[in-house]
Formats: sequence, C-alpha cells, structure tokens
Amino acid sequence: MASHKTVGDFIQTFVPWPTPGETDRIRLNLRTLVRVRWVAVAGQLSALVVVYYFLGYPLPIIPALVLVLASGILNLTIISGQISGAPLQTWLSDGKAAVQLGLDTVQLSLLLFLTGGLINPFAVLILAPITIAATVLSRRSTIILGILSITCISLLAFWYLPLPIPPDIFYIPPVYIVGIWVALLTAIILLATYNWYLAESGRRMSRALSDTQTALAREQRLSAMGGLATAVAHELGSPLNTISVVAKEIDNDISDDSPLAEDVDLLVSQSERCREILAALAERPGESEETILRPIPLSGLVMAAATPYADASVEVVFEKRAEKTEEGEALPSEPQVEQSPEFMYGIGGLVHNAVGFARKRVLVVTHWNTTDATVEILDDGPGFPQHIIQRLGDPYLSTRSGKEGHMGLGIFISQTLLAQTGAVLSFGNRWKGGAMVTARWPRSVLEPSAPSTEADLTENGLFGDAKR
Repeated sequence: MASHKTVGDFIQTFVPWPTPGETDRIRLNLRTLVRVRWVAVAGQLSALVVVYYFLGYPLPIIPALVLVLASGILNLTIISGQISGAPLQTWLSDGKAAVQLGLDTVQLSLLLFLTGGLINPFAVLILAPITIAATVLSRRSTIILGILSITCISLLAFWYLPLPIPPDIFYIPPVYIVGIWVALLTAIILLATYNWYLAESGRRMSRALSDTQTALAREQRLSAMGGLATAVAHELGSPLNTISVVAKEIDNDISDDSPLAEDVDLLVSQSERCREILAALAERPGESEETILRPIPLSGLVMAAATPYADASVEVVFEKRAEKTEEGEALPSEPQVEQSPEFMYGIGGLVHNAVGFARKRVLVVTHWNTTDATVEILDDGPGFPQHIIQRLGDPYLSTRSGKEGHMGLGIFISQTLLAQTGAVLSFGNRWKGGAMVTARWPRSVLEPSAPSTEADLTENGLFGDAKR
C-alpha cells in the first residue's frame, strides 16, 4: 500500500516537535477532539443561521458557511481514516494534536474576520484551543499555539469585515477594540501558563507514582523470590538426601575397576554439590521462613532495611530505647513488626539518602512507648536547604541537580511507601548541623492485633506473634 503524508506529517517537516520522551505526557484522544469539533461546528452553524436568516443581518453568509463546512469535512475525513490512518480511539502524538488545534484556531479566526473581528462576542472562543493545548500538550507545542493565537487576535484587531450595523445605532470606538485585544492577550498568556503548570504538576505526580509502583513491584518480586528459594531448598532437601545416600551405597558396593565406577563417583560429587547449593539458599540472611513469616522486633527490622545501604566511608550507627509515657510506668515492650517491602524499601531509601549527604556518620534511632513507635535518621551533612523543607516529599525535588542518576524521587518514594504502613514523616535540621528525618507510627497500626500489655502477651502465649 502506498504511503501518504498527513497534514501533521507535512508541518512536522518544518517544525521541530518534541522528542518521544517529551511526548509521553500526551493524553488527547482523537475521538474526544472530533466530538468537541462537532460541537463547535453545530454552534457556529446555529449562530450564522440565527443572525442571517432570523435577525436579518447581511453577513457574508456563503464564505462563512464554507469555513464551517471545511471544519465538518475535516472531521468526516478523520472519521474515514484518510488523514489519521488510525482508529478514533488513538491517542494523538504531540505534533498531530498541535496541528489540529492550530487548524481550529485558524478556522475560527477566519470566521471572526468575516463577522466583525474582536467586536464579535464569540471572539472569546479563541481561548479554547490554547487552553486545551496547555492542558495536554508539551511546553513547546503550547508556546507555538500561543504565538499563533496572539497573531490571530492581533490581525483581527485591525483587519476584519465590520458588522452591518449603522454607526448611529451601534458604535465601538477603536480604544475599546484595543481593550478587547489586551484582555484576550492577557487571557491567552495567563490561561496557557496556569493550565500548563497545573497539568504538569499532575503529570509529574502521575509519573512519580508510576515509578513508585515499579520500585515496590521490584521489591515484592525480590521478596517473593527469597521465599521461593527457601521453599525450594526445603522441599528438595529430602529427595536429594535420599539420592546422595543411595549413590554412596552403590559406590561402596561396586569395585574400583567397574566401568560404572567413574559415573557413580560423578553422581556422588554432583549430589554433594546440589546439597551445598540448597544449604546456601536456605541460609541466606533475611530470607529464612522465620524472617518472612513471623514478626521481628522493630529495631531489628530497621537494621535489616538500612544495612544494605551502608557505605564504607560513612559509619551507620543504630540505637534503640524504650520510653515511659507516665511517671512510674514500666518500660514498654518493643513492637513486633512483620516484614513488608513497603517498610524495607521506605526505611532503606531514607538511610540511603542520609548516607549520600553525610560526612562521617549516620545515626538511626528506634524508640517507642506504649502508644507510638518512632524511627529517626540523623546525619552530619549540610542539612536540608531551608527553602525546600516545606516541599520535601514532592516528586522530582532534588538538591543534587545535575548529578547523573538523581531524579529527585528518593524521599517521595520512601514517603509514599511508608505511608502505606501508617507512618507520618517529618523533616528538619539538627541544631548542631545535619538533616533529621522522623517516621512515626501508632503502635495500633504496627501491631493492630497485639494485646496492650506485656502481661497480656505472656498470659495468652502470644508474645512475638502479633499480626499486622
């Protein structure tokens, strides 16, 4: 089948549209654009018919109807697939969406030229295409469409066919037309800027949440693989022991000059190798059945989450302590928490961030009382800049701008993951210098089925088995 170029392809030859990475944000559906254009066609046609045939104003009706008909033909052509070459549910690329919105802007401007220019009350509709563009298109496309809209209203301020109304009945002074032009110019700039930044904020949040889900899914797969490895080691251990015993008995029964002696020796050596591999799988730290299935002390879980991010040049120190909430009260027992990817990755990410900024030392303090449990991560680095403390936790916020591999998602991902465990994070700076991150949980969230006192735990035989 011979290839054919669309209007968008032709214009893209001269206009450098964004790269594929920049157009990931596009969410303009072709079906939606066609429906909106049908509404515009119906509105324009109705206005022309009422003004010309019912109110009796002698407008240049034929050229105006041709412009409306051209917009309708564009829709019909798109529906037939002769231009788009794709079903109507296709998500438009940045370039093709910008071209179609640009055509709508030009069509409306020509229609306004025939019907009074900026004096026409419907001139405000020139804001519609640029508003849509600012919401869904890239910055470059929005700027190009904004320039096109400003050019159109500037031309309409000076060149247009006047309305067929006698001056003694309806007169618009030139200064008022200039005022309309200034108002539309201001509206184009403000609406485009505001909508673009508002939509970009939503897009950034959406991408950040997607990255968070990817990181969590990765941690869940790693955790599942660890449990699977332990299960495989356990299930294969018994049959492998049987094979090893039988192989050794055969080796003892046959003579050294037997043609099967070499094969039996190989079978014995390989069975021993399999046993060593399974033993190594079963003994991998942090992936035993007990670690995966049973709650462990909060401080131990924090240490397990933070240890992989320790750096040779930075010392990571762990402390834990119980705190009394009332005078004379007995020290509360340490919370018993089940391991989860959200907790492990969230705490690990915060420690990793602290290690990256610390000079020599990172202190991780776990403390608890009868109602709350808290993990504090303190470093001796430069601390958080004051102007971003209130924004910490926003996606793509980083003080390491320009450094490869730092996207500004670390704290956002950790905060999102820990929020799923019930934690509330706060950020600040230490008075001696360095940053401080605090994660606090209600104990009822960490161990919701745990009895309230250690005496109840001992009496019911449930100590250490509280389920989250």
